[in-house]
Amino acid sequence: MQKPSRRTLLRAPFAAAGAGLLAACTDSGSEARSGPQHTAGTSAFVPQGPKGFVNPSDPEVLATERKRGSGPVRMIRFTAARSMLDLGGRTVHSWAYNESVPGPLVRVTAGDVLSLTLSNQLAEKTSLHAHGVRLRCDMDGVPDLTQPAIEPGTDFIYRFVAAHPGTYLLHSHVGMQPDRALYAPFIVDDPKEPLAYDQEWVVVLDDWVDDIDGSNPEQVLDQLKPGGSMAMHMGMGMGPGPGSPSPHGSAHASASPSRSASRSASKSASKGKAKAPTGPDRVLRNSHSQLLHGEGGNVAYPHYLANGRLRTDPSVFRCRPGDRVRIRIINAGSETAFRVALGGHEMTVTHTDGYPVQHKRTDALLIGMAERYDVLVTVKDGVFPLVALAEGKKGKALAVLRTDKGRNLPSPDVRPAELDREIVPARRLLPAESVAMDDRVPDRDLLIRITGTMQRYDWGFDHTQYDVRQRHAVRAGERVRLTLVNATDMWHPMHLHGHTFSVTGISSAGARKDTTIVLPHRKLVLDFDADNPGLWMLHCHNQYHSESGMMTVLGYKK
Repeated sequence: MQKPSRRTLLRAPFAAAGAGLLAACTDSGSEARSGPQHTAGTSAFVPQGPKGFVNPSDPEVLATERKRGSGPVRMIRFTAARSMLDLGGRTVHSWAYNESVPGPLVRVTAGDVLSLTLSNQLAEKTSLHAHGVRLRCDMDGVPDLTQPAIEPGTDFIYRFVAAHPGTYLLHSHVGMQPDRALYAPFIVDDPKEPLAYDQEWVVVLDDWVDDIDGSNPEQVLDQLKPGGSMAMHMGMGMGPGPGSPSPHGSAHASASPSRSASRSASKSASKGKAKAPTGPDRVLRNSHSQLLHGEGGNVAYPHYLANGRLRTDPSVFRCRPGDRVRIRIINAGSETAFRVALGGHEMTVTHTDGYPVQHKRTDALLIGMAERYDVLVTVKDGVFPLVALAEGKKGKALAVLRTDKGRNLPSPDVRPAELDREIVPARRLLPAESVAMDDRVPDRDLLIRITGTMQRYDWGFDHTQYDVRQRHAVRAGERVRLTLVNATDMWHPMHLHGHTFSVTGISSAGARKDTTIVLPHRKLVLDFDADNPGLWMLHCHNQYHSESGMMTVLGYKK
């Protein structure tokens, strides 16, 4: 079996668009420089907050970036703008990168310097976050924390070393923008790729509500809050609960001019609108998932997408019988976990969140928002549905793998038997030896409680909602043990910026990840090495939860 050539990889879906955007040009200087390239020439950004912490562009951050080295500079340009999108037979108006959904594939090789210019042609502020990438702090894309939000009509250049191979995701980090089409797959190839495969298929999943019968994500968020349709249905007229003391181990002021950095950056979203949206009630009631130990979610999405297409007109991936195909599955959804299976096939899990695991066979996967899984399949002869079931909800996404040139496609309602067979959860995956963390005793313990209720929609940590001045202190060089205690009735996909963690088991360290599901009324213990100085968000990747306050900041002490 031959390892895939670059030409083979570029035959995959998205690759043509990605290759057209990616110009492999080397910086004209003697070495590639990685740093902020604001078109306005602004100075290094310093956020609000207590003194004594490493700021996003401080010398400690620059020194860590230099250690990552510098390779060829790969130049990309994204334009964020209002766009008319074809979802496969249904046209919607939304916001997108380069007028496509998903945005174009960005592909580099580990060690390259990515220089991505984001041109903001929206009527409101925006930003871009390289989800899962261990990069320099001032390129992390969190408004008011690592950079000023990008003003309408201006550009910002994200420039950093892509040091670690893997499957990643680019998306806006402002307000409810990620629940539109402001996302794109990001692949960092391993120059010494150990896997052997013939073809590669990138599959990006999403839940879609924007411009369907007048709905938009901001309207849906308002429906979920007290006074909205959920509160009215439950007889709740109450507002948010009273404030409570600062979280243990954090420091912030008692009052906040901006409870949410992303929310403050997106305030202009509601300004200048001619009229309020007229969409129907999108609150999902009485959902249930046995896999998620409770509710599947609270948003009744009208559509689910695979590679930007509805299940009635799915995207099709063609290969030959016997081909070994690497499938990179990315959940770009905002409020939906997907149960994923390929009809007629068993999958071998090789990576999660970009990092290799000891190979594990499974029939299906449960993928939370912003999680990524790489799997290998040996293709049989025929036409096979790749189905992403909206876990605990009604609906699914569909893509098709086929080895012939026929026109017949699986029914949009197809349900492969594999969906109801073995599902390997992330906690049962073990890291590959090359990325396994040692059993070092933690230097610091952080305990954070996940809090909030559907009735009040007051999601947060330790009964406190986000303030950009919060800091949970760590120091460079420490092994940190982070214990998350989910005191809510909901599941939460928790994401730590700028780092990967080990999902710690009873007897051994688990897979390396950056996003993981915490089930209701359970706790999860995560170990990570504090090896990337700066200010880093920890938040729920349910976009409706994070935008309601379930975010906080881990800060490196000087």
